[in-house]
Formats: sequence, C-alpha cells, structure tokens
Amino acid sequence: MSLRALRPYILAVLMTLPGMIVHLAFGHGELSPIVVALLSGMAILGASFLLTWACEVAQLDIPQAVAVAVVAFIAVLPEYAVDMYFTWMAGQEPDSAYSHYAIANMTGANRLLIGVGWSAIVLIFASRYHSAVNLTDDKRTDVLFLGMATLYALLIPIKGSLTWIDGLIFFSIYAWYIWIIAHRPCEEEEPEGPAAVLAELPRKSRLRTVIGIFLFSALIILFNAEPFSEGLVASGKLLGINEFLLVQWLAPIASEAPEFIVALMFAFRGNAALALGSLLSSKLNQWTLLVGMIPGVYAVSSGGLSPSINLDTHQFQEILLTAGQSIFAVALLLDLRLRVREALMLLILFAAQLLSPVYELQLEALLGLSHDPLRLHGFYAQVYLALSAILLIRNWRQVALLRHGFRI
Repeated sequence: MSLRALRPYILAVLMTLPGMIVHLAFGHGELSPIVVALLSGMAILGASFLLTWACEVAQLDIPQAVAVAVVAFIAVLPEYAVDMYFTWMAGQEPDSAYSHYAIANMTGANRLLIGVGWSAIVLIFASRYHSAVNLTDDKRTDVLFLGMATLYALLIPIKGSLTWIDGLIFFSIYAWYIWIIAHRPCEEEEPEGPAAVLAELPRKSRLRTVIGIFLFSALIILFNAEPFSEGLVASGKLLGINEFLLVQWLAPIASEAPEFIVALMFAFRGNAALALGSLLSSKLNQWTLLVGMIPGVYAVSSGGLSPSINLDTHQFQEILLTAGQSIFAVALLLDLRLRVREALMLLILFAAQLLSPVYELQLEALLGLSHDPLRLHGFYAQVYLALSAILLIRNWRQVALLRHGFRI
C-alpha cells in the first residue's frame, strides 16, 4: 500500500489533531470562541471523512442485518453528537436556550439534506448525462417510511409537545424499516475512492483497521462536540450573528459535508441512483432516530419523563416547516424518479426560506404588515403542504403503490 494511496487518511487525521491538542493540552477557556469553533469543527470534519470511508468498507465484513442498522447510525454520528450535546444541556438547564439549539440543529440538518443534497445530485447528474435520477424499486420502502415518519411529525406542532412517547414512535418506525430491509438479500457494492484502499487489505487486517478508525473517529467527535457547540454559540454572540442560525446551518454543514461530498462524487461519475438513495436513507435516519432521541436524552438528563423538552412557538414552526419540506419530497418521489424541474423546486424553496431573514422586513413593509419573525416560516410551510396535497391527490395511484414498500 503506497503512501500516496494513504494520503486522504493522513490528511483527515491531521485535520483532527489541532482540535484534540487544544482540547487536551490547553483546554479552551482562554481561546477565542471563533478559534475553538474552527478547530473543533475541523476535527469533526476530519473524523466524519474517516467514518464515511470506514462505513463503506465495513459492509464487506459484517452481516447485512448489522450493517444496515449499525453502519447507518455510525455514519451520522457527527450530527447526532452535536444535537445530543445541546439536548443534554437543555435537560441540565431547562430554562436555557439549549432546547432551541437542539431543534435548530435537527431541523437544519434535515432541510439541508433535501434542499441542497438531493437537488445537487440531480442537477450534477443531469448536467453530465441529461437525465433524471431513477431510484431502484427497493427504495420505495424508504419513501414509504419517510412518509410515515413525516405524517407523524406533522402532529408535533399541532399538539405542541415533543415527548418520550413521540420518541418511541419514531424509534418504532425506524425499527420496522430496519427489520424489512435487513431481511432482504445482500447486494455488495464495490468501494470506491479512499474506501477502496481499505478494501484491498486482508479480511482480518481490514476488520481491525475499520474498528480502529471507528473508535478513533468516535473519540474525536465526542471530545469535540462540546467545544464546537459552545464555540458556535459564543461566536455568534461575539460577532453579533444570530447564534440560532449558526447552530442551524453551520453545524450540520461541518458534520454532513463528507456524506454530501461522497454522494456528489457518485453523481458526477454517473451513479446518481446510489447517491440519491444514500441521502434518502440518511434523511429517514435523521427524521426518525435523531428526532426520537431528543426527548429520550432530555429525559435522562433532566432525571424524569415529565415535563417534556421546553419548546416555544418558534421551534414548533421549525418542525412544521421541516415536515412540510419532507412530505413535499415524498410526494415528488412517489414514482421513484426525481427530475431537474423538481430538484430546482426543492432548491428554490429551500433558498427562499433560508434567506427569508434578509428580506422579510422589506417584504412586510411593502405589504404594510407588522413585523412577525415567524410569518415566512408559516408561509413556506403552507406552500410545501399545499404543493404536497396537490401531488398526492393527483398521483393517488402511486400513493397506493407505496404499500409494496412493506414487502421484504
């Protein structure tokens, strides 16, 4: 194995070292929060790349049932670590803003996956191959269970609470999904890029190496989750930037960049179905396990199942907007095909709601309305839901075909 082949791994490990050195040797009390956020964020990014490559190789050596559940969870560990830190602190300090940060991070990660990730895959693939992206029939199961989870998520802002019972329901939906796909025949994928380097090792050496990468990456992520999260919040206050927005958008970008990059590379090489399918599975994972873990972690941290995590109208509007985007995405994928115009719709609507803080005051002044910071959240949620209703009614036959997603 040549040094050149190991270059991506060496670079990823080097990215993790500054954050660990600062954390272990000096702490981060005397450093600027901007420096802390940058170094710890870079460490999480490096560990995320390592996890992405190791997860791809791990599926060669462990049973399919284990691979589907465990590898899917490990792949999104960076995102979970940050969100669970905020949730844990919310349980320790119930009246603080930590619960708001937890919801911000979760909703931002979910909306980025669809608004940017799915759209970019289709647009890159279409620019090279002049074609829409067609998913395989087995992905109907993912679309079905994403729809089920989203329909339940729509109830959360309506009833005004996110409780441990909701968490159990989300876990149950994901467990049902895992049970179905774990019983399907294993389809081996040949690792590409840096992952192919590990795949060439003898089986025992490969397994030990993958386990070592998992442990190293997990430690890096867990050590840096707290300084990265706190550094982002403190940086926002220091720079006069809304820390809620930093947590919502910057943190998911750092933790999910490797997954995005790998998916985009597959799309660029012509395997867009695999790329979109992987991000569809990640969306389902986050929209069930990530949301479901929030009330559970909060209950453990606070020392009781009641009261539930402290959320206000803003957080419930965020959940509604995220659920609206999710059900719209499901409606677009009923035929297991995502076209360029549909990808553009996802991207434009995402960009419009992302940039709404920039133009909402001018728009309200133009329309003669008093300022309401949640007005455009509600508007875009209604747009998503209205478009979804139109598509679901018009394509009711394809909705009925989703029942085949229950088949093993």
